[in-house]
Amino acid sequence: MFFQTLDIFGTVAFAISGVLVAMHKRMDPFGVLIIAFVTAVGGGTLRDIMVGVTPVSWMRNITFVYVIIGATLFAIIFRNQLKHLRRSLFLFDTLGIGLYTVVGIETGLVANLHPLICIALGTMTACFGGVIRDILCNEIPVIFRKEIYATACIIGGFTYFLLKEFLQDQNYLFIIAGLVVIIIRLLAVIFKISLPSLYKSED
Repeated sequence: MFFQTLDIFGTVAFAISGVLVAMHKRMDPFGVLIIAFVTAVGGGTLRDIMVGVTPVSWMRNITFVYVIIGATLFAIIFRNQLKHLRRSLFLFDTLGIGLYTVVGIETGLVANLHPLICIALGTMTACFGGVIRDILCNEIPVIFRKEIYATACIIGGFTYFLLKEFLQDQNYLFIIAGLVVIIIRLLAVIFKISLPSLYKSED
Protein backbone atom coordinates (compact mmCIF):
# COMPACT_ATOMS: atom_id res chain seq x y z
CA MET A 1 0.00 0.00 0.00
CA PHE A 2 2.81 2.42 0.90
CA PHE A 3 4.65 1.54 -2.32
CA GLN A 4 1.55 2.22 -4.44
CA THR A 5 1.02 5.52 -2.60
CA LEU A 6 4.54 6.61 -3.57
CA ASP A 7 3.85 5.59 -7.16
CA ILE A 8 0.64 7.65 -7.23
CA PHE A 9 2.32 10.72 -5.71
CA GLY A 10 5.10 10.43 -8.28
CA THR A 11 2.50 10.18 -11.04
CA VAL A 12 0.76 13.33 -9.79
CA ALA A 13 4.03 15.27 -9.56
CA PHE A 14 5.16 14.34 -13.06
CA ALA A 15 1.71 14.89 -14.58
CA ILE A 16 1.65 18.43 -13.17
CA SER A 17 5.19 19.09 -14.43
CA GLY A 18 4.04 17.98 -17.88
CA VAL A 19 1.03 20.30 -17.73
CA LEU A 20 3.23 23.26 -16.78
CA VAL A 21 5.57 22.70 -19.72
CA ALA A 22 2.68 22.20 -22.15
CA MET A 23 0.91 25.36 -20.97
CA HIS A 24 4.14 27.29 -21.24
CA LYS A 25 4.24 26.15 -24.89
CA ARG A 26 0.61 27.31 -25.29
CA MET A 27 -0.73 23.91 -26.29
CA ASP A 28 -4.46 23.18 -26.56
CA PRO A 29 -6.18 21.08 -23.83
CA PHE A 30 -5.66 17.83 -25.74
CA GLY A 31 -1.95 18.57 -26.14
CA VAL A 32 -1.67 19.42 -22.45
CA LEU A 33 -3.25 16.08 -21.49
CA ILE A 34 -0.98 14.11 -23.82
CA ILE A 35 2.17 15.77 -22.46
CA ALA A 36 0.98 15.21 -18.87
CA PHE A 37 0.29 11.56 -19.66
CA VAL A 38 3.62 10.72 -21.31
CA THR A 39 5.52 12.59 -18.60
CA ALA A 40 3.75 10.64 -15.86
CA VAL A 41 3.94 7.14 -17.37
CA GLY A 42 6.97 7.33 -19.68
CA GLY A 43 9.54 6.22 -17.12
CA GLY A 44 7.29 3.57 -15.60
CA THR A 45 6.46 2.15 -19.03
CA LEU A 46 10.14 1.78 -19.90
CA ARG A 47 10.81 0.22 -16.49
CA ASP A 48 8.05 -2.38 -16.84
CA ILE A 49 9.05 -3.32 -20.38
CA MET A 50 12.67 -3.79 -19.31
CA VAL A 51 11.76 -6.16 -16.47
CA GLY A 52 9.17 -7.99 -18.56
CA VAL A 53 6.04 -6.75 -16.80
CA THR A 54 3.26 -6.69 -19.39
CA PRO A 55 0.78 -5.16 -19.70
CA VAL A 56 2.59 -2.24 -18.07
CA SER A 57 1.40 -1.01 -14.67
CA TRP A 58 -0.81 1.91 -15.80
CA MET A 59 -2.66 -0.41 -18.21
CA ARG A 60 -3.40 -2.89 -15.42
CA ASN A 61 -4.51 -0.28 -12.88
CA ILE A 62 -6.98 2.31 -14.18
CA THR A 63 -6.36 4.38 -11.03
CA PHE A 64 -3.25 5.84 -12.66
CA VAL A 65 -5.25 7.07 -15.65
CA TYR A 66 -7.75 8.77 -13.33
CA VAL A 67 -4.91 10.27 -11.28
CA ILE A 68 -3.27 11.74 -14.40
CA ILE A 69 -6.55 13.22 -15.64
CA GLY A 70 -7.29 14.63 -12.19
CA ALA A 71 -3.80 16.13 -11.83
CA THR A 72 -4.11 17.67 -15.30
CA LEU A 73 -7.45 19.28 -14.49
CA PHE A 74 -6.10 20.51 -11.15
CA ALA A 75 -3.08 22.16 -12.79
CA ILE A 76 -5.23 23.77 -15.50
CA ILE A 77 -7.84 25.08 -13.05
CA PHE A 78 -5.21 26.47 -10.68
CA ARG A 79 -2.84 27.69 -13.38
CA ASN A 80 -3.03 31.24 -12.00
CA GLN A 81 -1.82 30.01 -8.63
CA LEU A 82 0.97 28.20 -10.48
CA LYS A 83 1.85 31.30 -12.48
CA HIS A 84 5.54 31.06 -11.62
CA LEU A 85 5.80 28.26 -14.17
CA ARG A 86 9.51 27.65 -14.03
CA ARG A 87 9.61 27.52 -10.23
CA SER A 88 6.54 25.27 -10.07
CA LEU A 89 7.91 23.03 -12.81
CA PHE A 90 11.18 22.62 -10.92
CA LEU A 91 9.34 21.73 -7.70
CA PHE A 92 7.06 19.08 -9.19
CA ASP A 93 9.81 17.66 -11.39
CA THR A 94 12.08 17.33 -8.35
CA LEU A 95 9.38 15.58 -6.31
CA GLY A 96 8.72 13.29 -9.25
CA ILE A 97 12.29 12.10 -9.67
CA GLY A 98 12.65 11.51 -5.93
CA LEU A 99 9.53 9.35 -5.74
CA TYR A 100 10.06 7.49 -9.01
CA THR A 101 13.66 6.62 -8.17
CA VAL A 102 12.60 4.51 -5.20
CA VAL A 103 9.67 3.03 -7.14
CA GLY A 104 12.07 1.89 -9.85
CA ILE A 105 14.48 0.44 -7.28
CA GLU A 106 11.69 -1.53 -5.65
CA THR A 107 10.59 -2.91 -9.03
CA GLY A 108 14.16 -4.08 -9.63
CA LEU A 109 14.32 -5.75 -6.22
CA VAL A 110 11.04 -7.57 -6.85
CA ALA A 111 12.56 -8.85 -10.11
CA ASN A 112 15.65 -10.05 -8.14
CA LEU A 113 18.04 -7.80 -10.06
CA HIS A 114 21.55 -6.80 -8.96
CA PRO A 115 21.66 -3.61 -6.83
CA LEU A 116 23.53 -1.70 -9.56
CA ILE A 117 20.85 -2.65 -12.07
CA CYS A 118 18.17 -1.59 -9.58
CA ILE A 119 19.81 1.83 -9.27
CA ALA A 120 19.98 2.15 -13.06
CA LEU A 121 16.33 1.10 -13.30
CA GLY A 122 15.34 3.66 -10.66
CA THR A 123 17.23 6.39 -12.50
CA MET A 124 15.60 5.53 -15.84
CA THR A 125 12.18 5.38 -14.20
CA ALA A 126 12.72 8.85 -12.75
CA CYS A 127 14.20 10.51 -15.83
CA PHE A 128 12.66 8.99 -18.95
CA GLY A 129 9.24 10.63 -18.65
CA GLY A 130 10.88 14.05 -18.43
CA VAL A 131 13.04 13.22 -21.47
CA ILE A 132 9.96 12.42 -23.56
CA ARG A 133 8.21 15.56 -22.29
CA ASP A 134 11.09 17.83 -23.21
CA ILE A 135 11.60 16.26 -26.64
CA LEU A 136 7.91 16.58 -27.53
CA CYS A 137 7.99 20.20 -26.34
CA ASN A 138 11.10 20.95 -28.39
CA GLU A 139 13.34 21.44 -25.36
CA ILE A 140 16.77 19.99 -24.59
CA PRO A 141 16.04 17.33 -21.93
CA VAL A 142 17.28 18.32 -18.48
CA ILE A 143 19.19 15.04 -18.18
CA PHE A 144 21.39 16.07 -21.12
CA ARG A 145 22.36 19.40 -19.60
CA LYS A 146 24.98 20.08 -16.95
CA GLU A 147 22.35 20.21 -14.17
CA ILE A 148 22.45 17.68 -11.33
CA TYR A 149 19.49 15.48 -12.27
CA ALA A 150 20.22 11.82 -12.97
CA THR A 151 23.20 12.10 -10.61
CA ALA A 152 20.81 12.85 -7.74
CA CYS A 153 18.84 9.69 -8.56
CA ILE A 154 22.01 7.60 -8.62
CA ILE A 155 23.18 8.95 -5.24
CA GLY A 156 19.70 8.30 -3.81
CA GLY A 157 19.89 4.73 -5.10
CA PHE A 158 23.28 4.12 -3.50
CA THR A 159 21.94 5.62 -0.26
CA TYR A 160 19.09 3.10 -0.31
CA PHE A 161 21.43 0.11 -0.54
CA LEU A 162 23.93 1.51 1.97
CA LEU A 163 21.18 1.94 4.56
CA LYS A 164 19.52 -1.36 3.72
CA GLU A 165 21.91 -3.19 6.04
CA PHE A 166 20.98 -0.98 9.00
CA LEU A 167 17.26 -0.24 8.56
CA GLN A 168 14.79 -3.09 8.61
CA ASP A 169 11.74 -0.96 7.85
CA GLN A 170 11.54 -0.68 4.06
CA ASN A 171 9.21 2.30 4.24
CA TYR A 172 11.91 4.33 5.99
CA LEU A 173 14.38 3.28 3.33
CA PHE A 174 12.07 4.56 0.59
CA ILE A 175 11.49 7.86 2.38
CA ILE A 176 15.17 8.52 3.12
CA ALA A 177 16.37 7.57 -0.37
CA GLY A 178 13.67 9.71 -1.99
CA LEU A 179 14.52 12.67 0.25
CA VAL A 180 18.21 12.34 -0.63
CA VAL A 181 17.33 12.68 -4.33
CA ILE A 182 15.07 15.68 -3.68
CA ILE A 183 17.53 17.47 -1.36
CA ILE A 184 20.50 16.99 -3.70
CA ARG A 185 18.49 18.34 -6.63
CA LEU A 186 17.28 21.32 -4.58
CA LEU A 187 20.76 22.16 -3.28
CA ALA A 188 22.27 21.82 -6.75
CA VAL A 189 19.83 24.37 -8.18
CA ILE A 190 19.94 26.76 -5.21
CA PHE A 191 23.75 26.85 -5.13
CA LYS A 192 24.13 26.48 -8.92
CA ILE A 193 26.10 23.24 -8.65
CA SER A 194 26.53 21.43 -11.95
CA LEU A 195 28.61 18.72 -13.51
CA PRO A 196 31.71 19.90 -15.39
CA SER A 197 31.39 20.15 -19.14
CA LEU A 198 33.66 18.05 -21.35
CA TYR A 199 33.65 20.81 -23.95
CA LYS A 200 36.59 23.18 -24.01
CA SER A 201 36.38 26.37 -26.00
CA GLU A 202 39.02 26.85 -28.64
CA ASP A 203 40.33 30.39 -28.39
